[in-house]
Amino acid sequence: MPTEPENAPSNPPARSGVGLRRRALLSAGAVLAAGVGAAVGEVADGDRSSGRSDATTGAPPPEAPIPFHGARQAGLTHPQLPATKLLAFDLPQASAAADREALRALLTAWTGTLAATAGPTPDPRLRTDDGAPRLTSLVGLGPALATRLALVAPAGLADLPAFPGDRLDPARSGGDVLLQLCAADHWTLAVVAELATTAARSAGATPRWAQSGFLPRTAPGATPRNLLGFKDGTANPDEEAARQWVWGPTGPHENATVLVYRRIRMDTAAFAALPEERQNLVMGRRAGDGAPLTGTAEHDEPDLYAKHPDGAYVIPATAHVRLTGPRLDGGARMLRRGYSYDDGPGDGGLLFCAFMRDPAQFTRVQNRLAERDALNPFVEHTASAVAYVLPGAPEGTTLGSHLWA
Repeated sequence: MPTEPENAPSNPPARSGVGLRRRALLSAGAVLAAGVGAAVGEVADGDRSSGRSDATTGAPPPEAPIPFHGARQAGLTHPQLPATKLLAFDLPQASAAADREALRALLTAWTGTLAATAGPTPDPRLRTDDGAPRLTSLVGLGPALATRLALVAPAGLADLPAFPGDRLDPARSGGDVLLQLCAADHWTLAVVAELATTAARSAGATPRWAQSGFLPRTAPGATPRNLLGFKDGTANPDEEAARQWVWGPTGPHENATVLVYRRIRMDTAAFAALPEERQNLVMGRRAGDGAPLTGTAEHDEPDLYAKHPDGAYVIPATAHVRLTGPRLDGGARMLRRGYSYDDGPGDGGLLFCAFMRDPAQFTRVQNRLAERDALNPFVEHTASAVAYVLPGAPEGTTLGSHLWA
């Protein structure tokens, strides 16, 4: 269970205490790595300029909307917003031709619905005094749908194999179409999720599962903590590495990627009962500053070969950081943008959302973790999904337009 997604929320949530269990966990973190594209810088410039006060009233001017249209979907190019909702839908299975038309209708409807939130929206519930809703979105297609409809999809797109220790709930897993909404507040999520669900039903799709998550209030540039109390988002790829490992190659998948989603329940009480020194050894990092046990600062590269005088590794052989390290995977990196969740007593943890060119990369990492990760006694994977994240929709086009070429 990799737990190092780099989170970069651009606005604090209205509530920072939803389901938080200890240590004022989950600060929302650093600006998203350059690997997510130039749109980050453009949006950040807009955010900075929107912070100036109105000279007449003294009140801050309305914030600029987050553009929907672009080469890549804004759910990956914009710094993480502090609240999320993932929704999965299944399409009818009539005939290949009818089902392709249903998918086309759904993607066209979602393009209109989601693009409308970046401008004067027709829904009065989304009209606010402080500008357009702060919303990003991400749309992906499940492997089974891509196979069933013979869609243009990456060659490696496939569901994950079973891993030792999995306790997956089919009702919370999979799906033909996945939509991730991220917003500055839960109100926006609730309204847009309703609009998207209505559009999906009109196209013949049926809801399969939904899951909410959150990030907390944090200082700008800080890395968030997960519900175990550790910083969660330290080592994401830069643009050069992302072009190699995250975004598809030149061609129809150039601005596309693959999402691996895992809902991971955490036994936070049992982990909290460990002495902090033991927690650090389990993770391979220090809880206080997030630095690897071989370093002095959070972003130091872990030295997997450093040893104590007695010959023992400084970062133990079973440490989570060692087993998820790119050095064990030929340098391959994932882009991690996770959220935490709290669905009631005894059911809180991590919504692991990682993006990569080939989901086989996650399989390799998870096999290592399942075999000997010291974190295993404290985590349980309860849901899973894989989705082909479509390229963005440039102005005048719809999501998935390349699928019909």
